[in-house]
Amino acid sequence: MTSPHEMKAAMAEVPVEDPTRTEYEKLQNDEWFKYRSGPELADMQRATLARLRDLNGRYYEDPEGSTAALSELVGECGEGLDFRPPIYLEYKERVRFGRNVFINANLMILGSGVVTIGDNALIGPEARFYTVNHAFDVEIRREGWERAFPITLEADVWLGGSVVICPGVTIGRGSVVAAGSVVTKDVPPMSVVGGNPARVIRTL
Repeated sequence: MTSPHEMKAAMAEVPVEDPTRTEYEKLQNDEWFKYRSGPELADMQRATLARLRDLNGRYYEDPEGSTAALSELVGECGEGLDFRPPIYLEYKERVRFGRNVFINANLMILGSGVVTIGDNALIGPEARFYTVNHAFDVEIRREGWERAFPITLEADVWLGGSVVICPGVTIGRGSVVAAGSVVTKDVPPMSVVGGNPARVIRTL
């Protein structure tokens, strides 16, 4: 879990060039990295997109095989995954699905932050997980620096359709996010939230 204070402090840090490490090494450590400077990053994304294109297309004739391929593609996956294509991921190894996760059509997970979707989660259609922040300083942003933060859905979370989850957010166990919400901060367990930005409507 990343607190707002921790994220603010991290974003305030000034990126420093380090030619002794690859951009992917920096990415793995959740540090500032230049997403356009690491050729290995583009190669990884293209390889992932090719595999996603295959399994998304295969779903209609072989849903079990397609689901098995997605389970093997991501960093971690519990049993009982059920998804509807298409699905879009940038950094497959940074995605973790728990047991009995259901994912409706058009899930998009962008950026290199670790995304953890807990057991028995229900993900509505058109869900968007945005893990990345670009630099606020214009000159630094032009140089291509970015930094990602994790997103975590604890067990038994339900996201309605077209929900957006912003970097660093944790949604607590059993909570419900209303359709069309933009979640910019942590959601307490057993809560219903909605709106833009999402706010607690009631507890369960």
